[in-house]
Amino acid sequence: MLDRRRMVTGSGAMAAALALPTRGARAAESDVQVDVIVIGAGAAGLAAAHDLRAAGRKAIVLEARGRVGGRAFTDTSLGPAYDAGAMFIHWAERNPWVQIARELGVETQNEPWGGGFQVFANGRPMAETDRLKRRGAFGQIDRRLETVDLTKHDLSVRDLLGDLGPDMSQIASSGLLLSIGEESDRISARDYQRLWAGDDLVVPSGYGNLVARHGAGLDIRLNQPVSEIRWDGPDVAVTTPSGTLHASACIVTVPVGVLKAGAIRFTPELPARNRDALAGLGMGALTKIALKVEGNRFGIAPGMSFLEAGSPGQLMNLDLFPDDKDIVIAYCGGDHARALSVAGTEAARAYVTELLTKMLGSDVRKAVTGISFPAWWTDPYSRGSYSVCLPGRETARDQLAEPIGGRIFIAGEATAGGGAMTVGGATLAGRAAAAAVARIKA
Repeated sequence: MLDRRRMVTGSGAMAAALALPTRGARAAESDVQVDVIVIGAGAAGLAAAHDLRAAGRKAIVLEARGRVGGRAFTDTSLGPAYDAGAMFIHWAERNPWVQIARELGVETQNEPWGGGFQVFANGRPMAETDRLKRRGAFGQIDRRLETVDLTKHDLSVRDLLGDLGPDMSQIASSGLLLSIGEESDRISARDYQRLWAGDDLVVPSGYGNLVARHGAGLDIRLNQPVSEIRWDGPDVAVTTPSGTLHASACIVTVPVGVLKAGAIRFTPELPARNRDALAGLGMGALTKIALKVEGNRFGIAPGMSFLEAGSPGQLMNLDLFPDDKDIVIAYCGGDHARALSVAGTEAARAYVTELLTKMLGSDVRKAVTGISFPAWWTDPYSRGSYSVCLPGRETARDQLAEPIGGRIFIAGEATAGGGAMTVGGATLAGRAAAAAVARIKA
């Protein structure tokens, strides 16, 4: 969960505080004319709406969920709060959220180092020789990206490491499961190479809370999943459970996974170039499973991290009692995370509890009293953690951002270039789309 280029208080209360209208509080709308429609109240949608308002344009934001923030979500369902989605303000030197937090009076701080680190294999401490071998392998991706010539053709990260042999190649690329959330054969080396690097900051009060707070003052309609966008008439018609709204322009900020699943129907269908761009992108499955662990802390210092690395394909990092809270947060990605997401909450709880039992002893079972598992992969409004560019398709992000009919713009972390996969990148993409819309005559 480090910088993408390195290897290895409750949302309900927030929505109430913002006094945002919900579907139940709003009369049915039928053929209503508005200025600009923004679909999605995540970072990109909020940024677009703020900039449109500053440009003198009136925008409404339609959000499928009953909360603001999208994949930035501070979860308090276990009591102690933790960021179930985005956690780090990446490349803080140029990330707009540093300034936004400052303006809102929200504290940020440097990424904490934690209380120590230990590596395990199948729940048992890993032998020192094996641990050192893995430590040396994890840095291979960045070292090779500094020297490889990708100007002629792109490679998958797996192919980039191919000469290491099957075993070492898998170990070297397994760290990407905890940063990109995807298998190495599905990651473009060119796209990975251009991701921005820099310092990381954290938000002690919750990154998700910060993003939700940024929605204050905007016209946000919650519980309004969009089912269709028509752009074959004189305007853009957007269908919601409350009726149809018409606008001069529309900014679509839903995740790539939602677009690929066809959850929103476009009439006419998206142009071939935009459809081709979607085909060049996938969604990673970076996943967090949080357990409430009360009472006995087994002599573990708060912030200690255990890395289960016995099987590279099932790499899992566990943060124990971060910030002295009674929770353990397990991180995993790729196909292993997908399988756990599909298996469901109780299966995930059993898996992580069993792993902790091997590491700490059988008393763990009694200490685990709850689970929070917002599985992004199976969430119908996400369909994954964040976008991943497939090998040979490194132009897909820019292609997806191309205007549709001069009045529909797709924006979000997937179209953020070097800022992809981050809240900051989504924000910049939302601002770019808002600037384009502001130039359109109302």
